[in-house]
Amino acid sequence: MVKIVFSGGGTLGPVTPLLAVAQAYREKYPETEFVWVGTANGPEKELVEKNNIKFVTLTSGKWRRYFSLWNIFDIFRFAFGFLEAIVFIIREKPALLISAGGYVSVPLHWAGTMFGIPQWIHQQDFQVGLANQLMSKTAKLITVALKKNFSVFNIKKTVWLGNPVRSELFKGDKNRAKQKFGIKSNLPVVLAMGGGTGSLKVNQMLVESIQHLKGFCEIIHLSGKERPQELVDHAGKYFDHYHHYQFLNEEMSDAYAIADLVISRGGFGSISEIAALKKPAILIPKPGHQFDNVQFIADDHAAIFIDERVSDGLYLAKIIKELLNSDIERRQMANKLNALMPPTADQTMVDIVNKLLKRNI
Repeated sequence: MVKIVFSGGGTLGPVTPLLAVAQAYREKYPETEFVWVGTANGPEKELVEKNNIKFVTLTSGKWRRYFSLWNIFDIFRFAFGFLEAIVFIIREKPALLISAGGYVSVPLHWAGTMFGIPQWIHQQDFQVGLANQLMSKTAKLITVALKKNFSVFNIKKTVWLGNPVRSELFKGDKNRAKQKFGIKSNLPVVLAMGGGTGSLKVNQMLVESIQHLKGFCEIIHLSGKERPQELVDHAGKYFDHYHHYQFLNEEMSDAYAIADLVISRGGFGSISEIAALKKPAILIPKPGHQFDNVQFIADDHAAIFIDERVSDGLYLAKIIKELLNSDIERRQMANKLNALMPPTADQTMVDIVNKLLKRNI
């Protein structure tokens, strides 16, 4: 039996595209065994296990690109994680390692090199992360979501792939969504997501905005499990057009299906899903690499970029109203985003895995 090990976590960014790979390959080869190596405290465990994939954790460190005493401690954590990875590989005997970034992947992939295990890394973000830079030296294949990153890596083993998206997300149903989320009006629906761990700033902005949106739209708000819920729970008591959830799993396809507009952070996993489903988007990136992701998209007029440092809920409500009042602008934005970030075909993902496994079926 073939065993494939995926790795990554801490956020859902490096998780969702790899789940798309797992789903596509399982559909073709249901006997394949998958294992996921993730973080102990990240949000990925629940989502991975919902997809019937065994989840394990390894010790990992984080290298900060600035002076920090924690870098010294994390050298020892990395060394211990490397030893754990060796034991893990001896025990599990994987045929292939696949990662889309994340520090938990680095010791695993380096250990995999000692055993001659082929490795595939996928680069999503506009800015190449340090973890992928470290793993790229030993990877047999590197795929990139954006064409501009093709030349960043060794061109002899780099392929422009686009970003994998879970096929289940295309199976949503609007009528089912109305019942699931308790939506009784015929108003437009806004789906607001603050990332896998939740964003306190996005939560605050959204709660500030809802008082200005009553009678204008329905709101489905995913606040994240790792954030205080008092603010959003309080808002839910006073606004019947506001529907709050901490996290969605299989219901996500229905949430996307009913959404006329999506508000999201700037992670490429979420943006890729929005693009594949041709949804217009307001993107509120967290400072750092997500700013580069979103600026690249906004420069093409494929989404609206809101800077959380200089914006508030009133401004967010204004932008929401403007977009919901313009069907043409929303449609143009959605089409541009889809053209900029086309989804990867399931068969393409299956073919890549088979090539790495040297499997001719």
